[in-house]
Formats: sequence, C-alpha cells, structure tokens
Amino acid sequence: MTVWFVSRHPGALEWMQGHGPAFDRHVEHLAPDDVQPGDRVVGTLPMQLAAQVCARGAEYWHLVLHLPQPVRGQELSAQQLSHLGATLQRFHVQPVGAGVWGEVAEAEAQHVPERG
Repeated sequence: MTVWFVSRHPGALEWMQGHGPAFDRHVEHLAPDDVQPGDRVVGTLPMQLAAQVCARGAEYWHLVLHLPQPVRGQELSAQQLSHLGATLQRFHVQPVGAGVWGEVAEAEAQHVPERG
C-alpha cells in the first residue's frame, strides 16, 4: 500500500508532515492510473479525480478546511492551516449515472409530464 499526498501548496505539505499520517509519495498532480487498490490518497482533489481514486479501490482522504472569504485564494502556511482547523476526512466518491449535464437535462426534459 502506498500513501500519496497530493498538493502543490508548501503550507499544506508542511502541515501534513507535522499533523497528518506518514506518506510515501508527495506529488503536485496525481495521475489516477498510478493509484493501486488499497492505496491511500490524501489531498484536495477535484471531484472527478477523487471518484477515479475510489473506483480503483483506494481510499480518498480530503484535507478539509473551512476558509473565511478574506483568505480564499491565498497561499496559507502550516500555522494558518492549523489555526483554521485543518483536518483529514475520508470520503468515498462516485458519480451518479454516466451522463453529463447536457445529456441528463435533455433526457429529463423528454420525460417531464405536462402541467395541466
């Protein structure tokens, strides 16, 4: 089993080294095909990548942060992350259905009963 930490932010890396579980590999960008069943992936992945990780039989642990509006978009230090209550929470992500928005909306529109 490989524990991955995925982040391009120096403050998140420092926070993880001090507060998170030990990890085997740090990458700034994850290639889901590199993840194996039983691996653990920690970071802040886009939803579709987190779903791919879970579909491959790996765990996804999200770096959860409740950011006040004034600090959004800023690089944060490990100390700031701690002060803001950063935690790791496990998620299992999977898509619902196979369609994309335009296809789903069109299909639903064809099945909407007329209002009378």
